[in-house]
Amino acid sequence: MNPLLHIDPDDPYPESDGQPMADNTEQYEWIVKIKENLEILFADRPDVFIAGDLLWYPVPDRRETGPIAPDVLVAFGRPKGRRGSYRQWDEGGIAPQVVFEILSPSNSAKEMAEKLAFYGQYGVEEYYLYDPDRNRLEIWIRRRTDDGASRLTAQSHVRGWTSPRLGMRFALTSETLELFDPSGRPFLTSIELARRADAEQARALEESARAAREAARAEQEAERAEREAERARQADARANKEQARAERLAERLRALGIDPDAGPN
Repeated sequence: MNPLLHIDPDDPYPESDGQPMADNTEQYEWIVKIKENLEILFADRPDVFIAGDLLWYPVPDRRETGPIAPDVLVAFGRPKGRRGSYRQWDEGGIAPQVVFEILSPSNSAKEMAEKLAFYGQYGVEEYYLYDPDRNRLEIWIRRRTDDGASRLTAQSHVRGWTSPRLGMRFALTSETLELFDPSGRPFLTSIELARRADAEQARALEESARAAREAARAEQEAERAEREAERARQADARANKEQARAERLAERLRALGIDPDAGPN
């Protein structure tokens, strides 16, 4: 299980096991997809640390156990930031609560059984194992047993599973595994995320242009209304002027002894 069999007293906690992050492009894409979408999901939570292929040392004594590098790990209660490895004793004793593994052809049954035992022993609450080749999802959840202990227990119903810790939903279809955030938005690949960002930017630009057109139309309407009001004011002024002239004429007629209001004889 542990490729770091030699313990160097000058470097007892190496930050690399010399192994590739993934054995093939599909495994790599799944790891990146899960890790990056979880980063987005918890971007506003400074107390949630997420990492991919990071060596996790659960105890200082390397003779007790070596490290494991989960494909993706999530540690609640730990700050974001750079790490060369996850040394649990330097992390307030907090074990990653959630881990993901994406199965590759090189993973043996013995290796995966040892990983399950490791995660069970050192406090993982939720363990997700997905095999993209067989489209098979396995879920283990930590549960309290009758004897008072707790252990990772296989979850039998996984097709519509929602993670208690993450809130994300797992939907296993006949062809693939689909993942959704708590609001129902699907986990997307980097290309899909970039395309969505471009589409949202294009929509924002179109909305801005539409708002500018509406503002221009509103300004034109305001100018037209002002012109109409000015014409109305000018018409009122002319009418007032005509009325004043008519009143002056009437006064002159009265001064001449002529009643302007009298009808013709």
